[in-house]
Amino acid sequence: MDLALWISAVLLALVALAGGVTKTFVPRQKLAAAQGGGWTGDATDTFVRSLGILELLAAAGLLLPAILNVAPPLVPVTAVCWALLMTGAMITHGRRGESALAALNLVYLAIAVFVAWGRFGPAPFGG
Repeated sequence: MDLALWISAVLLALVALAGGVTKTFVPRQKLAAAQGGGWTGDATDTFVRSLGILELLAAAGLLLPAILNVAPPLVPVTAVCWALLMTGAMITHGRRGESALAALNLVYLAIAVFVAWGRFGPAPFGG
């Protein structure tokens, strides 16, 4: 169980890192032209960049507290926050008729719920 939770957290952290770097450092106009990035055309630069920074923080929060053994309970808290972020992403993509992207967000949400459940419940760090 512990290994599955680690793999899941690493996968989510990589997804969050990729999304965070992209949203933080790629110009919004370029994101809007990319597949799946059309929603950024309707958002402000500040909003897109803020989401990117949140995703970078999520990438760190899914791994660093456990790796550094500094406040490891932040890992499942971060997973819950990621699940909330993915809920918003699903709604956004669903409203735009991007069902494949909404489904991918649902997968990420499910993985985040697994990490949160596992680390809050049967396999907490130090347990």
